[in-house]
Amino acid sequence: MPGPVLNAVQKHLQLEAEIGGYEAAEAQAGAVEQTYQALARLLGCSTDEVALVENATRGWDMAFYGMSFQPGQRILTSAHEYGSNYIAYLHVARRTGAVVQVLPSDEHGQVSIDDLRKALERGRVALVGLTHIPATGGLVNPVEEVGQLTRAAGVPFLLDACQSVGQWPVDVDTIGCDMLCGTGRKWLRGPRGTGFLYVRRSMIGRLEPPLLDLKAARLVDRTRYEIEPTARRFETWESNVAGMIGLGVAVDYALTQGVEAIRARIVPLAERVRQQLASIPGVTVQEVGLKRSGIVTFTIRAQDAVTVRSKLRALRVNVSSIGRRSTPLEFEQRGLDIVVRAAVHYFNTEEEVQQLVGGVRQIARAR
Repeated sequence: MPGPVLNAVQKHLQLEAEIGGYEAAEAQAGAVEQTYQALARLLGCSTDEVALVENATRGWDMAFYGMSFQPGQRILTSAHEYGSNYIAYLHVARRTGAVVQVLPSDEHGQVSIDDLRKALERGRVALVGLTHIPATGGLVNPVEEVGQLTRAAGVPFLLDACQSVGQWPVDVDTIGCDMLCGTGRKWLRGPRGTGFLYVRRSMIGRLEPPLLDLKAARLVDRTRYEIEPTARRFETWESNVAGMIGLGVAVDYALTQGVEAIRARIVPLAERVRQQLASIPGVTVQEVGLKRSGIVTFTIRAQDAVTVRSKLRALRVNVSSIGRRSTPLEFEQRGLDIVVRAAVHYFNTEEEVQQLVGGVRQIARAR
């Protein structure tokens, strides 16, 4: 987290310690409202279309499980879909009789726009659900083209933007999505335990939240309740106030840097990482896609990714290992089990890139 984010979280926690949680929340209600405003600026939407939630998965679930599906209706997704989302598709399909259809990838590895067009033309599509940038590689799906097709067909479009918000410009009108989830803890550099959900105003009333509480609805009398008319119907009354304030500061911090400028810094830096890693004997860069983000994945021949991660961390290079559980369909399709993931951000230096490449070269040579 950047210093201003850390300071904002600590300041609110200190206030809670001094005067109590309820009192601190009341005193800082304006700071939480600023988080809605910051997210609206980031996403290009209105504040009443934004919900603050515990994490991106909860936000995604509130939107998806708020929809109704009929037997035979189709849910379209791609091989890059996040594992949690795909489990939810199967869960709802089993309960409702809906059908999950995985769209093919094109020759570049991204979701096939031609196959999406044909699937929409066949009708009975209840939802298109995609991941913008998968957790297991740099690929960037062509979501603007997807949005054009879904708008024309009148089909709701749910986008998982966890790995894109903060490193890639995400404007909901440009994309054309109806629902979008994101997290604070990744590229936005915000606190853990924070997330957000965008729902287009025209879509809000079509979704019945799967969970309601005193914030999402109000009791009219002992037999009737009314659901909050804005996207805050997807929130819960109890929340991590310090984290939510920190999320707003993180969003403002990213907006101050400029998301276009962030992407302009990240993309070429990640490409240099890919080129240099690919030149090392025994190293395979596991990347597909026409456009690629700051996520770089690779394997070293005859070496386990978890072991490689540990060896690099011993050299003070922070990478992670990520496996089939995160994007099971794509990994099955590409014959992968687990890869090493290096994610460069705008604050990374050329010297740090060389430290990564040198560490990988040392590990590959030692083997």
